[in-house]
Amino acid sequence: MKRQKLNGMKDKYSRLISILREMDGAVVAYSGGVDSSLLLKACKDVMGEKVIAVIADSFTMPRIELSEALDMAESIGVTPVVVKTDEFSDINFCRNDKNRCYYCKDTLFKEIKKIADANNISHILYGGNLDDETDYRPGIRAAGENEARAPLCEAGLTKSEVRILSKKLNLKTWDKPAQACLSSRIPYGVSITMKRLQKIEKAEYILRELGFIVSRVRLQDDHSVRIEIEKTDFNKILDNEVRQKIVSEIKKLGFTYIALDLEGFRSGSMNEVLPTETDYRIKDKE
Repeated sequence: MKRQKLNGMKDKYSRLISILREMDGAVVAYSGGVDSSLLLKACKDVMGEKVIAVIADSFTMPRIELSEALDMAESIGVTPVVVKTDEFSDINFCRNDKNRCYYCKDTLFKEIKKIADANNISHILYGGNLDDETDYRPGIRAAGENEARAPLCEAGLTKSEVRILSKKLNLKTWDKPAQACLSSRIPYGVSITMKRLQKIEKAEYILRELGFIVSRVRLQDDHSVRIEIEKTDFNKILDNEVRQKIVSEIKKLGFTYIALDLEGFRSGSMNEVLPTETDYRIKDKE
């Protein structure tokens, strides 16, 4: 069974290469994550210099993620194009309704399309995999409207298969934890502000420095945050010294209450409850 699964995965990767060989060039929406890194590597192998990687420099992207994405693209052999995206100029994004991801991705793909047109490239690609089809991802609609394709998904590759293939191709992102923009830490219906994003980023950096690589700091309200970590790290976070360090440092950011989510880390947990656009749980004073 194991050999059969391995052969099936190899067939999917061959299918991916075949899909890419039908293109005369591509612009890849690149984030530095496991999916887009595998896609960029495959594009580089097939297209050589006819592939362009575009990284969005947004306030919703942690600075450490931007730095790692730049380094990873260079290691693949592609010098990325960095574009500044200003989601804060879009009131639809800032109000943070359930279509927030759509507005963000629509802005990004429109910028990428400009680059593609300027270079006479007809294909825009992004690193969606087959598992993404089962989650609530309005950004996929934005990709479709901007004629962007997800070759990993078209080839039938799942997230776990992407990781295995990445390891075989010696991509250091093979075990990189899933990442999402900082706005995904803010409950739907709560407006996205620079102050909130910065506080969340600093709080997550505190956890990362203490060794909690897979973690999220979810805003509950302007006084409270909910920490998500892997269940295997529960004993570590409850160590008295570690716990006190987290409480002390996060309180310095202006939070009063720090809670641990007993379900542990799960990607997209804010999607578990989708409030209506009029359900604002925080009355903004900023």
